[in-house]
Amino acid sequence: MKDIIILAIETSCDETSVAIIKNGREILSNVIYTQIDIHKKFGGVVPEIASRKHIEKIDLIFAQSLEESGLNFKDLDAIAVTYGPGLVGALLVGMSYAKALAFGLGIPLIPVNHIDGHIAANYLAFPDLEPPYIALIVSGGHTHIIDVLGYGEYKVLGRTRDDAVGEAFDKVARTLGFPYPGGPYIDKAAKDGNKEAIKFPRTYLEKGSFDFSFSGIKSSVLNYLNSMKMKGIEVNANDVAASFQEAVVDVLIEKIISASLKMNHKEIIIAGGVAANSNLRKRLKEEAKIHHLDVFYPPLSLCTDNAAMIGAAAYYQFKKGIFANLDLNSVPNLKL
Repeated sequence: MKDIIILAIETSCDETSVAIIKNGREILSNVIYTQIDIHKKFGGVVPEIASRKHIEKIDLIFAQSLEESGLNFKDLDAIAVTYGPGLVGALLVGMSYAKALAFGLGIPLIPVNHIDGHIAANYLAFPDLEPPYIALIVSGGHTHIIDVLGYGEYKVLGRTRDDAVGEAFDKVARTLGFPYPGGPYIDKAAKDGNKEAIKFPRTYLEKGSFDFSFSGIKSSVLNYLNSMKMKGIEVNANDVAASFQEAVVDVLIEKIISASLKMNHKEIIIAGGVAANSNLRKRLKEEAKIHHLDVFYPPLSLCTDNAAMIGAAAYYQFKKGIFANLDLNSVPNLKL
């Protein structure tokens, strides 16, 4: 059977990435340019700056990815691109580039949902992984529990009702004076802190709900810090980070384990930027073992936004013949 080679492009936020994927499971190249250092001084991503940087870098990233793969244009079977959700200007850069390639080469254009890509990252890390299973998507923009019924076949069991978990991490980190992005700094500080020092609230919502809410704990941390400041009491940032992280991870683990048991799945995957959190990885593994569940999570390089995951997801759309016309538009608030 002929190998399917897909070139994928990801520009949904502040990473410019181009990857070449073979048969949905093998990475031939995955080049990522990150703008973190540029946006760090602003405390978050500035959409206009992100878009301009994508325009500046995409030619170079594309050329490097093609060179690293050892392939050329005639080897490509399709072009895949993230068309949402994300920042509209950033998405349009990648989509315009992908359309031009697909048109010029006369090959199909595959539209990929960014969240679908995060799920598919695990296919690259675990070649034998197959649906069905339960997925926990945790990133700066998304917090979902998904029943993965098949390739590209999803039932959303729960989602955040306010802040995404990664957004909560970033906002708490900012109040503690940590740089952007805050997640890794919270993770690092928590290792030197006492997770029992402060009793922050755990929001579980209605009984049996798989939805999330992180606005309460974010406000609770802010109120605690303001209270300590007003009393003239010095705050231990490591203790705050550890206590906040523990509260968030408690809720994530409780809900994903409950969802897996309810849907009678034996496998759990986690994906997205917050899947890199060491406490979440460790504790979920431990809790899953008690219930005889297996947990999969991609390497750190595939947790953040990257084109390889988009190419992996696109492969299964290619097999189903799910292609887009050249009038494809970006959908910033695209749902799964």
